[in-house]
Amino acid sequence: MIDNTVVELSRWQFAATALYHFLFVPLTLGLSFLLAAMETVYVTTGRDIYRRMAHFWGKLFLINFALGVATGLTMEFQFGTNWSFYSSFVGDTFGAPLAIEGLMAFFMESTFVGLMVFGWERLTRAQHLIVTYLVALGSNLSAVWILVANGFMQDPQGAHFNPLTMRMELTSFADLIFNSDAQSKFVHTSIAGYVTAAMFVGGISAFYMLRGRHMELARRSFRMAALFGVLATAGVITLGDALGFVGGQAQPTKLAAMEALWKTEPAPMPFNVVAAPSQSARRNLWEIQVPAALSLLVTHTLDGTVPAVDELEQRAAERIRNGIPAVAALKRLAQDPADAQAMAQFRAHEKDLGYGFLVQRYAPGQDASKATPDAIERAARDTIPQVAPIFWSFRIMVGLGLLMLGYFILAVIYTLRNQVEHKRGFLRVALWSIPVPFIACEMGWLVAEIGRQPWTVYQILPTWMSASTHSVAYLAFSLTGFVVLYSIFIAIEMYLMVKAIRDGPDPDGPVDTVPPAEAAAGPGMAGAAMPFASRWEG
Repeated sequence: MIDNTVVELSRWQFAATALYHFLFVPLTLGLSFLLAAMETVYVTTGRDIYRRMAHFWGKLFLINFALGVATGLTMEFQFGTNWSFYSSFVGDTFGAPLAIEGLMAFFMESTFVGLMVFGWERLTRAQHLIVTYLVALGSNLSAVWILVANGFMQDPQGAHFNPLTMRMELTSFADLIFNSDAQSKFVHTSIAGYVTAAMFVGGISAFYMLRGRHMELARRSFRMAALFGVLATAGVITLGDALGFVGGQAQPTKLAAMEALWKTEPAPMPFNVVAAPSQSARRNLWEIQVPAALSLLVTHTLDGTVPAVDELEQRAAERIRNGIPAVAALKRLAQDPADAQAMAQFRAHEKDLGYGFLVQRYAPGQDASKATPDAIERAARDTIPQVAPIFWSFRIMVGLGLLMLGYFILAVIYTLRNQVEHKRGFLRVALWSIPVPFIACEMGWLVAEIGRQPWTVYQILPTWMSASTHSVAYLAFSLTGFVVLYSIFIAIEMYLMVKAIRDGPDPDGPVDTVPPAEAAAGPGMAGAAMPFASRWEG
């Protein structure tokens, strides 16, 4: 039996490294496409200011990208070091998207980042623009494969458990890739990155306008960030609703925790705007509700209902009872793979095998067949994740999203009226709002990952079974080491970013080496594009 402290420390270590790493990911995803947009305007219009913008924001992108790579390298190694049983159990399936991410997306992104940074004087405008788009594509392809892997953990599709090998084996690569949870989460996460980049660029541009420095670059950067941000924020809110619908279907326990639903109520169900959930009391100590709103938000009808904790625990208890014979049959098959009776018993109960694993934690001698009614009840309660952190993380994320939408609407109005540089109070808000999307992204990660508990692979493999058999001392030492190391990385990132921002853009930027033929065609192209360029002028 694995020490519960080891399991918890393993979880804390992965959570700490993931939360640190996820500070860099959204900005990389969003800033890469914002750079591509800036460079597109430069190539289309020939206006030198957009070249300087692309070069300056590209420097900040490179700093963030480098630290993102440094913090991300250890993430995948933890599956082998701290979660060895998990890796053995689902490695055939889970490892496929991670391998593709490393071989295709990551190497593609890394290669073209070098060309983007050092290619200004060696590539034509069109060639450099293509490279920049390939960097953006590589960044987002990397996110696709990571979220495909995560989507399998949230809603395991495309694999089947083989009782003879004791492994989840890949049965359909298409089902793995086109998992609805993975696809909806990818779109939501990517667009959240675009919001993060827009807030980042807008906030730094506001800093320059407050200081009266680099005004032309700041005005134009702010305008592009505002337009980019208002569309992205509207998209992330809309697609967040779709993700909530998909997630609610796949993981009703997570949805019950997000909404602090303890008792199933008839339709139309009220929405808890704020509440004080108590896991021990199995109720909300107090709550402020909007009548009928939950049915509308989740089911998009007034007749829809959402199962609450009481109903979900009853379902879980029934599945635990049905999963116990599957675990017993699996033990017999381990001793005699040719036991036809055991195989028949396993096939009859295999859909609830994970619930049988879940109750082993509380059964005498970890023998599921000896599970008492009390053990079944405790395991059933375990299927409900911690409600309070999920409930409040979700509301913080949504509340910040709505605030950012209001901010970007004002930003668009002010910048299109050429008033933004005179709205000093608004510019200060823009500057101090840079951390807001990062906080919202972290809250979204907490909702997704805490809400999946008590499973590493939802309804198949419990977290308590997944960890490696390390000592508490080893985990405490490695957790402390990672927190210290990653804190140093954050400090380095902040120092380099602040230094680059204080230094500002280069007066001239990179030399734009253009072949004679392209140089001859350049003025005509720029002249033809002037009506387009005028829309971006501050």
